[in-house]
Parts: sequence; structure tokens; C-alpha cells
Amino acid sequence: MAMSRTEEDLFAEQFQSIAANIGLTIMGKPDVLDLAVTCLLAEGHLLVEDAPGVGKTSLAKALAITVQADFGRIQFTPDLLPSDVVGATIWNRAENTLDFQPGPVFSGILVADEINRASPKTQSALLEAMAERQVTVDGTTYGLPRPFMVIATQNPLEHEGTYPLPESQLDRFLMRIEVGYPSKQAELEILDAHGSHSPLDSLRPVVDSQVIRALADQANSVFTAPGIKRYLVQIATATRDHPNLILGMSTRATLALQRASRVRAASQGRDYVLPDDVKQLAVPVLAHRLLLNPQARARGTKPAQVVDDIMSSVPAPVD
Repeated sequence: MAMSRTEEDLFAEQFQSIAANIGLTIMGKPDVLDLAVTCLLAEGHLLVEDAPGVGKTSLAKALAITVQADFGRIQFTPDLLPSDVVGATIWNRAENTLDFQPGPVFSGILVADEINRASPKTQSALLEAMAERQVTVDGTTYGLPRPFMVIATQNPLEHEGTYPLPESQLDRFLMRIEVGYPSKQAELEILDAHGSHSPLDSLRPVVDSQVIRALADQANSVFTAPGIKRYLVQIATATRDHPNLILGMSTRATLALQRASRVRAASQGRDYVLPDDVKQLAVPVLAHRLLLNPQARARGTKPAQVVDDIMSSVPAPVD
């Protein structure tokens, strides 16, 4: 069912309110903030790949404060165990019972810092949580809160002692973004505003988890015309047939692009998806899921370039 005009306006206003509040901490990066909020309201997970010190963890903390979500953080290291992520069942001698002690994954916003430093076994402990919003420990399944969002960071400059994320886990991230360095003007403003204190200390919530759940449900009602759906499938098919790729879009990726496009449409005050919504989100939603063949890697081709090539070659619907 399409949203009423009032609901459209309210969605757009609340979207901008969330992004603006985070912008008090992460200055000069409006596009990055819009993508992060889009990812949250599409109920997806975010992979942030960038150099140290550009605000990856601050972005996650600011988002958690803004939406009044519990914040958890895990520093991934080679000796981290799966139980350090999801929790463990522990013998309670006083009560003579086995009690489950939940791990940091039971948070609304979870930062998995330097996720590529942990072993594949520990990385996989997040797979069930990210895909199904639940974890299973010792045969018992525990549900996770809603919203639940993993914001994983990795440093692309350091490769020693890291374990590349497998394709199955990369596919669980709705988006991959880069924060990047601020402009000169933005960095001057950061020095003036944040030189003597952390901006997180004075940040206040603007919505709560109930509002986030309602906005996510609202975005799911945004109309996706049959022509747009065919457009999404044509893009997926083009990635699977592209000569530079040995792994194209999964069906999960097609659904993710539709879900993110609906949120973007709603954030613009519309109750229907346009081809431009798909185009604007194609690179952050798709590039990290595509696997280049050896010849393309040897030429220095980037997945984002392949996405741009596909988006320019697949005709957008006109009706």
C-alpha cells in the first residue's frame, strides 16, 4: 500500500533529522551519512573500508546515540573466539543451572572493528546474526533486537595478519562505503568544534528504536513498478555475464538493491522507486559483492568501474 502524503513528508523529515544529528559528529560528509541512514532503515549491515582515524567508529557511535540503540563494539583480533562474539553458556554454581551469558552481538548497533583481523571461524560467528537476526548457542536460538545493524570496519592499507572476508560474508553487507578524508574547510571546522572535547559527549537522540522500526516498515511499502523490477533483474544478469567478472550479483544482492532503493525513494518524499534511486545506490550496494577475474585484476580494474559500466549499458525504464 502506498504511503499517504503526510507519511511521505514525515519519513523524509525524520531521515534528514537523523542524518543531520550524526553530522554534528561526522562533519563534511553528507553523502556518507545519507548512505549510512539508508542502510539502517533498509535493515542492512554496513562495511566501512578506509584508513584509520577518519571517523569509522565515531560514525557508528553517533548513529547508535541518535536512534537510542544499545551500542556494542568488538575489536577483532587473531585470537578472538566465536564465543567472544555471540556469548556462551556458563555453569552457575550458586543456582546449579546453566546460564547463557550474551555476547556483544546482542546490541542494536554493533561495531566489528577490523573484522578482517579475526580468523574465518570467528568471522563466521556473525553470519547467522547478520542473515537471520538470531544466534544459536549450544542448540538454543536467541533472537536479536530490532533494529540490529553490524557496522564492520577494515583497513585496506594493511594486509599482514588479515583474513580476507569470504564472498558469503561480503554478500551479507548491504553496502560498503568509504568515509574518506574531510575537505580542508571541513577539517578546519572540526578543529574549531571538536578540538577540546569529543562531539559524542554532547550528542542527543532524535528518534528511538520504535520510530526506526516504523520507518523501516514504511519503506517496505514503497511501490516498485514492474519496469523497475525488470531493470533490477537486467542489472543482475549483466553482472553474471560480464567478461571481467567470475562472480556476479546474487539474488540476495538484487533484493538488497531494491530494498535500499525504496528507502532512498522515501527519503526523497516519494512513495515509488525511480531508476535514479537504483543508479545512485548501485556502487555502494553492488561493488563489494562482485569478484573480478585474474585478467581484470591484472589490468587494475576496480569492481566499481564494472558497476558503472553495467549501469551505463543497461537501459533504464522510461515508463
